[in-house]
Amino acid sequence: MKRWLIRFVCVALLGFQMGAHAATLNLTEGQGYQRLAVPQPVSPQGKIVVTEFFWYNCPHCAAMEPLLEAWAKTLPADVVLKRVPVAFAPQFVDQQKLYYALQALGKVGQLQGAVFDAIHQQHITLMTESQMANWVQSHGVSRKAFVQAFDSFGVQMDAKRATQMVSDYQISGVPTLAVQGTYTLSASMPQTPSNPMVLQGVDAMIAKVRAGMKH
Repeated sequence: MKRWLIRFVCVALLGFQMGAHAATLNLTEGQGYQRLAVPQPVSPQGKIVVTEFFWYNCPHCAAMEPLLEAWAKTLPADVVLKRVPVAFAPQFVDQQKLYYALQALGKVGQLQGAVFDAIHQQHITLMTESQMANWVQSHGVSRKAFVQAFDSFGVQMDAKRATQMVSDYQISGVPTLAVQGTYTLSASMPQTPSNPMVLQGVDAMIAKVRAGMKH
């Protein structure tokens, strides 16, 4: 199935499922979301920050990507989406660096979905710097610029910060979304057993945070 058709079907499914459950979703702590024992700082201040923890090799993250992409386009001005790549094992640190190198080059918007498609639809292995450099070059990105970004001090520090955030947010599975450094939601929760319902739950927590900011 072509990528544009996959995304169309996913977006249509998102709208249908969120609409179908809108009247019944009533999240409770421990069932629909988790509250972090130690809330984490977020930036920019004055915004509601949603953080996605993901892993490029994760099929569930690949399924979430087009839904999240469509959802992000509807965000109000007071909400910011950030992404954090995880590495549950040392061999996946290079995939963290892939994300941050693309971010440094301003290519995340263009290539984030394409990375997932390459791995999960085209079965292209993207595990090493050389494999990644070859792939981004085939998508019009300067190999030299990518390698410089990938090996830069800034990207290495970004990857270390991401790993620290995985610990601070107590992330044990992906995709997981966090709202305002306080609440985490995933499809492993009984009240949000699908990616569309996770996003509906995130909307509910955004509303909760927004109401709290007004008091």
